[in-house]
Amino acid sequence: MIGETPPEFRSTGRDPRIDICRGIALWWIFLDHIPNNVGSWLTLRNYGFCDAAEIFMFISGVTCALAYGRAYQREGWRHMIGRSLRRGWDIYAAFLLLTLACAIIVYLAGSDPLADASNTRILLEHPGATLAHAAVLQYRPVNTDVLPVFVICHILFAPLLWLLLRAPNVTLGLSLSLYALVHVFGWRVPAWPDNAWFFNPLAWQLLIVLGAWYVIEGQKIREWLMSRPALVLSILYLAFSLVLALGQNSKPPLPQTLTNLLFPLDKSNLSPLRLLHFLALAIVALQLVPQGWRGLSAPLLRSARSCGEHSLPIFCLGVLLALVSKFDLFDVSNNPSIQIALSIAGVLMMIVFAMLLNALGTRGDRQSPVNAADRDIPSAGTNWEVQMAHAGPLLVRLRTRATSASAPPP
Repeated sequence: MIGETPPEFRSTGRDPRIDICRGIALWWIFLDHIPNNVGSWLTLRNYGFCDAAEIFMFISGVTCALAYGRAYQREGWRHMIGRSLRRGWDIYAAFLLLTLACAIIVYLAGSDPLADASNTRILLEHPGATLAHAAVLQYRPVNTDVLPVFVICHILFAPLLWLLLRAPNVTLGLSLSLYALVHVFGWRVPAWPDNAWFFNPLAWQLLIVLGAWYVIEGQKIREWLMSRPALVLSILYLAFSLVLALGQNSKPPLPQTLTNLLFPLDKSNLSPLRLLHFLALAIVALQLVPQGWRGLSAPLLRSARSCGEHSLPIFCLGVLLALVSKFDLFDVSNNPSIQIALSIAGVLMMIVFAMLLNALGTRGDRQSPVNAADRDIPSAGTNWEVQMAHAGPLLVRLRTRATSASAPPP
């Protein structure tokens, strides 16, 4: 889901925390998409304001900046743009195939409630018009909404990187301004048939820009992010969000009028409370989970890392598994034992599939180093501390090259 990594960049090593976070987020997404799932109490959304979507968006900005920045340094703008467009095409093709797969599963199930719940009834009844709208990213089955946002992210990342290398703080300011205008004026991107994207790209672009900005300018604020005041403030905000999240449906410990005022949070436009919750969570994770932490090699986290390394196919598999879990055969609504069984089975299938992809990728590495390099592109978050320690000289060279490339000839 994230882009390509040149061989030289991949050879510096990979920060396992990036893929582990992405893999855990994939598990959470699957668990949250099972109806009334008791297993969703293991996910982030029940203990605060944000969920796995914020993790994906921010990591996308980070990994795209690392991967495409190194590609630009090695091969120039032309090749870097080609890489980003190819990755955008891969995600676009995966989205269309996933849309067709959802329709086929619902058709074979022969369930009208499932067709309504998955937003595929209109595709089955009017396939021509619906596929035409899907081709321009205006129609999406349920739970596939994030893929069109990633398509736009990769297609437009080259001009974003161009701006960030020249004026990073101005670019972040423009992104923040667009985010604010969305909340003030209610700007949205047209969709079909409900006339609204669930993930409004005009709002969610902020997390992508913020992730890329942190790669380029984050070293200047890293000392504060690693400070004790930042940790204390983040923990206090996380505790505040935890109390509110747990008190949504009960009178204590907070007045119901307060929770009614704050909830439900606007996920479509990335509510400021969700944004702040994610930033607080990121600061705590950055300080409490160092790169060399031994726990990163635990079997469970190694499994999460395998899923994170193949985020696009694993995400698509999770969407299909969640759709299958809604079959009348399973009757998960009032059966916690079935919910738990489906949750465990689905996560295990995702892990096995990821391990199979790893095995096939290892075989491909031995046969074709060039193709292996292209395949390894989605996980560009490599060796974070080492990468950031050497980011200064790299960015100086990138900016010097960008400035000289845009200067008029003498």
